[in-house]
Amino acid sequence: MNPEFMKEALTEARKAFELDEVPVGAVIVKNGEIIGRGHNLRESRKDPTLHAEMIAIRQAAAALGGWRLTDCDLYVTIEPCPMCAGAIIQARINHVIFGARDPKAGCAGSLYNLLKDHRFNHQAEVTEGVLADSCSRIIRDYFRQKRIKSE
Repeated sequence: MNPEFMKEALTEARKAFELDEVPVGAVIVKNGEIIGRGHNLRESRKDPTLHAEMIAIRQAAAALGGWRLTDCDLYVTIEPCPMCAGAIIQARINHVIFGARDPKAGCAGSLYNLLKDHRFNHQAEVTEGVLADSCSRIIRDYFRQKRIKSE
């Protein structure tokens, strides 16, 4: 686990913020190298599956030439939702490192821990709280700005 990779995920989150997307960023790392990056694009592309994790998973699979992302770590600024947790399981990602919890949709411990459910054929190691203050701050700032604009 390397906090420098969470800083890269935060860079991706800032890209989403600049596009007026919910600022979530993700990177996938294998052998100390980033092989996939993503930030939320669901609003601008009108696609509910374009979460940061999903984009990073697609990039990493393309980089490796296959769908199995074993021995890969996913760094994401916010706890994965059910869709992304399902994709993490399907991709066989080894370790998920996230910054801030998501009490409304988090499925790596907040609402449910899909990634640790032994009824699935794969479980991922989970580490939470890496650069949590920075990861939660960018989300708070985004929604604060949205509220100000709507007044």
